[in-house]
Amino acid sequence: MLNSEIGTAAPVFAALGDETRLRLLARLCAGGRLSITELSEKQPMTRQAVTKHLHVLSEAGLVKASKQGRQQVWEMSPEKLKRARRWLKAFVQKSE
Repeated sequence: MLNSEIGTAAPVFAALGDETRLRLLARLCAGGRLSITELSEKQPMTRQAVTKHLHVLSEAGLVKASKQGRQQVWEMSPEKLKRARRWLKAFVQKSE
């Protein structure tokens, strides 16, 4: 990773560093586009807390929201995850 990319990498890794956000990403990966109601099911927190976590993921570029009728639905935005994989690969290669 170039030093110039560290600023864009930090929010991604910070967002991925939370277990709840990782669970939400896993649900989106497995379920495709899901509403906040669907994402909040079986979560040990309020819908508002889930929404807050989704906004952190969105600010990091990992998910995006769109309107589907009256509902807001969330989906993966895989480009940042692909970049994170490349960054991690570069770290591993440099340490070998």
